[in-house]
Amino acid sequence: MMGVCRRLQPAAEKARDYDGPPHAWGVVLAGGKGKRLAGLTRRLYGEDRPKQYAVLTGPKSLLRQTLDRVSLLVPPQRTVVVTMAGQGSYMTAELRHESPAPHVLEQPKDRGTAAAVLLAAHRVLARDPEAILVVLPSDHFVSDDEAFMAHIADAVEFLEDRHPERIVLLGAQPSEAETDYGWIELGEPVVRSGRSPMYRVRSFSEKPSQATAELLFGCGALWNTFVFAGRAAALVEAGRACLPSLHERLARLDSFLGTEHERWALGQAYELAQRASFSRAILERCPDKLAVMRLSGVSWCDLGTPERVARTLDGLGIRPEWAGALSAAG
Repeated sequence: MMGVCRRLQPAAEKARDYDGPPHAWGVVLAGGKGKRLAGLTRRLYGEDRPKQYAVLTGPKSLLRQTLDRVSLLVPPQRTVVVTMAGQGSYMTAELRHESPAPHVLEQPKDRGTAAAVLLAAHRVLARDPEAILVVLPSDHFVSDDEAFMAHIADAVEFLEDRHPERIVLLGAQPSEAETDYGWIELGEPVVRSGRSPMYRVRSFSEKPSQATAELLFGCGALWNTFVFAGRAAALVEAGRACLPSLHERLARLDSFLGTEHERWALGQAYELAQRASFSRAILERCPDKLAVMRLSGVSWCDLGTPERVARTLDGLGIRPEWAGALSAAG
């Protein structure tokens, strides 16, 4: 993996002339409300602070950790943070020392992860027709950022190498038959020269029943980390095929970009837009367009529940004063 790692720039030593892969764009999903961690963040901050702006597993907020992780491969000027109306004060505080700062794309309403991903894909595609999006949620724990982003760099390389139609998922080795994650059933290996094994996807199941999760666990399926890479054009096309009504609403925004009516048009597009999960509405419906890379050498966890936060802190050997609130928050 050393060939990939040489492409990465440690966050502490970022150079202004470091641009990473020329058409790679980072998309950080930071619009969630974090309802399941609301009890914990309320105890920590005295307010219903969305979890991505909370400091939980180290000295930095989850969003800051994610932005630092992305910056190992993609510069801020090609990074888009997708957030939600009402979170502006948190975002301003988070980015106040950033220069250059990433682009902030504020959604007027919560219409699910499909709208968040596809809105970013439409916006980036308008600026860079060759763009490859690297999409990361902002509420994950990763034990080794460089090794993690080396996997992502390999996924970008795969997409650059005659595979423009694919969406490459990052799959984690499961430890249990978890029903709160998506599951990826592996197909045939993809013959390639890359460093990380790549597989076709036989099926994708988002938050299956307990019985189905146990079957998938038993047959060697992987957890979906919801970290993925795909060409902006391929993601837009997937939205057109699977969510045509949402696609049409987002496509109409292109004529308003950069005008005084852009904010109004975005509000109109979202007003009656359908709410949809990117995993259920798109990934489950097009397994033939997917590929999956197995995450190895890195510990990963979605910090979506108090129990997962507690397990992560225990694994790190960290026991902050507020850790006692985790049981109450659950």
